[in-house]
Amino acid sequence: MSRDGQERGSRFGTAILVGQFVMPRGTAFATHRHPDHQLLCSERGLLRIRSEHGTWLLPPSLALWIPAYVPHATESEGDAVMRGVFVAPVSCPHIDWRDPTVVAVTPLLRALVVHLDRTDLTPDARARAEPVLLDELRPVPVTSVSVPEPRDPRARSVAEVLRADPADGRTLAEYGGQVGASARTLARLFVAETGLGFGQWRELLRMQAALPFLAEELPVEAVARRVGYASASSFTAAFHRVVGVTPRQYFPR
Repeated sequence: MSRDGQERGSRFGTAILVGQFVMPRGTAFATHRHPDHQLLCSERGLLRIRSEHGTWLLPPSLALWIPAYVPHATESEGDAVMRGVFVAPVSCPHIDWRDPTVVAVTPLLRALVVHLDRTDLTPDARARAEPVLLDELRPVPVTSVSVPEPRDPRARSVAEVLRADPADGRTLAEYGGQVGASARTLARLFVAETGLGFGQWRELLRMQAALPFLAEELPVEAVARRVGYASASSFTAAFHRVVGVTPRQYFPR
């Protein structure tokens, strides 16, 4: 295993190789790629995966399938333990996902990952387990929570205020008085530079900010208030709309 948590080389003698990497708070692996498919999952803690396709925050209940040669960066959100499952492309021609794909970490999938990490498996035992792991990969409808950053200094100032306090509920007109731009100008800048209306952008930011709080198992009601929602139900509806699942589905207790 290399210092960036990736296995060097695509030919490792088996169809699947599992590596484990301890990632203390703040550990980050710069953008890299590898010649094998990779299933990234967290044994403990949260992992943040970034690629040109989006950004994902993975709790232990979810994993990310990263196709071979797709550039990505990995970092820990707090202390974490990462497992990287490297899969030779020739062993899984039936998996044709071209973009990173989120899958559910079922009890069986987790047990198989741990099983294949053993060093005392016979070749026959490994050959039996590997196809079962591949059959257990089940996509879930989780959308990347990636928040584009505006470039204009005035819009970027608004973005910085909201990143510091997602619950800030001021209008664009109120922000405009602070940054020296009209509400109409700010609205135009957010659409032009992020592809999103301001309301959509702020909602996406709030969902991204909510993920670490949910991972800490704070009550949904408390998380809703921290990111600017008056009730748990309105926050849950927004989370489902943006992410694709409810908070409890994303972070099962």
